[in-house]
Amino acid sequence: MRASRVATSCGNNLTRRAVRFWGYDSAIEASFFVTEGALQRLKSDAYLDEPGLLHAFDANRDRICAAAARVYVRGSRGSYDLVAANF
Repeated sequence: MRASRVATSCGNNLTRRAVRFWGYDSAIEASFFVTEGALQRLKSDAYLDEPGLLHAFDANRDRICAAAARVYVRGSRGSYDLVAANF
């Protein structure tokens, strides 16, 4: 699985309080949401606004992609939530 660039258009989703990105397994696309709590665990001094959460995402991209690869199950579902316990 490889991850695409974070979608800044949805960035800090106000209803989900998460940063969304997409991963690809050949032609299969999976959507991932990294929750605010997960981003705080990764970067404890992160601001809880959109720029702060996106910065925390960018600073921890490799760890986030590794966590996404661990929870992903091919053909299982369309989206995954990465929470603090995944880190």
